[in-house]
Amino acid sequence: DSFRLQRLDLSNNKLGGSIPTRIGDCSVLQILILSHNSLSGRIPLKMGKLSSLSFLELKYNLVNGTIPSQLNSIETLQYLDDSILTTYSAEAFIGNKGLCSKLSGFPRRIDTPCSYESKKTPPNISIGLVIKVFLPIVVLLVNLLIGIVYLFTRNKDDSELAKKATTSLDSFSVWNFNGKTAFEELVEATEDFDIKYCIGTGSYGSVYKAELASGKTIALKKLHSSEELAFIKSFQNGACVLSNIRHQNIVKLYGFCLHKKCMFLIYECMERGSLFCVLRNGDEAVEFDWTKRVNAIKSAAHALSCLHHNCHRRFIELEAFVADFGVARLLNPDSSNVAMLAGTYGYIAPELAYTMIFTEKCGVYSFGVVALEVLMGRHPGDLLSLSSSPSFDPKMTLIKVLDQRLSPPVDRKIVQDIVHVSTIAFACLSSQPKPRPTMQHVSQEFLTSRTLIRKPFQEISVLELRNQGMHLVDQFDT
Repeated sequence: DSFRLQRLDLSNNKLGGSIPTRIGDCSVLQILILSHNSLSGRIPLKMGKLSSLSFLELKYNLVNGTIPSQLNSIETLQYLDDSILTTYSAEAFIGNKGLCSKLSGFPRRIDTPCSYESKKTPPNISIGLVIKVFLPIVVLLVNLLIGIVYLFTRNKDDSELAKKATTSLDSFSVWNFNGKTAFEELVEATEDFDIKYCIGTGSYGSVYKAELASGKTIALKKLHSSEELAFIKSFQNGACVLSNIRHQNIVKLYGFCLHKKCMFLIYECMERGSLFCVLRNGDEAVEFDWTKRVNAIKSAAHALSCLHHNCHRRFIELEAFVADFGVARLLNPDSSNVAMLAGTYGYIAPELAYTMIFTEKCGVYSFGVVALEVLMGRHPGDLLSLSSSPSFDPKMTLIKVLDQRLSPPVDRKIVQDIVHVSTIAFACLSSQPKPRPTMQHVSQEFLTSRTLIRKPFQEISVLELRNQGMHLVDQFDT
């Protein structure tokens, strides 16, 4: 029944033709993803009738014409500076060379301008944007760090790892101070940021893979730039601190580049990509077995605990906030914590919708979502709100929601670990921030070995795990 459809993801399906106008009849549709197809023609005007829509992605199609002004009337959209759409960022439409926009306040970074538009005026840069620039840092600090753990699960000598890290730092430390050199080399390596080098897009920039003349391959996060002094100062301070963070499960930030045309964050390149890539590749998902998945989740928790609790520089505050390529923020604790809501639907903590304030517990919630996604092989969906979902079956068992591409776990220790991880993940998903554990609590809990539910694995229900997670939080508080 299309009238009850809430989420539709048809990306990467080689679809052609135009977008059906009847899609506007899906009155409760919240998420629509049609990216990476060959859809053509105009965006239907009836899409303005999707009154519940909160996420739209049409990038890398052949769509042309203007973005319908009817999208302005959708009340569930998120706003930036009293104008339209952080949810409908330019990245949601990129790759459609005939597409343009005349919507008030729309981020103008799509492929072609509207011929009838006057000369573009500079955007207003607010303190909210200053805050949000560091939302692209931690998963490349949750999402990517899980991919990193997976990539490096083979045994390595500690001294060899230390030597490699030192060599990399020596090779790239100059980039912290010579933006001109970095800019020129990176422009050449990416052929002026050609789309063929783009490996991901997010709310605040695009990610490119670049091979330098030295043979070194790096991941380049190209951020939307600003000439505002406070913005630049915050960027410099934050990037310098982050480039000095050392943890075996956190992707290495080599440095940054500030240039009048753009600014970059320069990372070590993870050849096998992110968690998203691994889980959506059938062969890699099977290779990513239960032991590796449990270890990846635990390692991610230890890394986030380090970021939340072990960074002693007084002006640093890092928060995990999962999004399409991984997000976080870096702020002066004396400054405002208020920022505009942005991020991938389904990963943001529920309180952000009405408080607009990022806290440590927002990162904990996002970690819980990612932990369940690793075990399930897909986004947990309705499991995020067990009590409010009308379709939830209270007798649903854990074994039924695990990734069906893998054989059910039989090893007793792995079974206990999966139950343990699932329980902690549900504790992180409390609808209220206060009952959630801290990442330090989560990390410490993963260092213990517990048998939380004493019954056959096949009989353990998801609801039991949720209730056990709430009980576990009470133990943290005592």
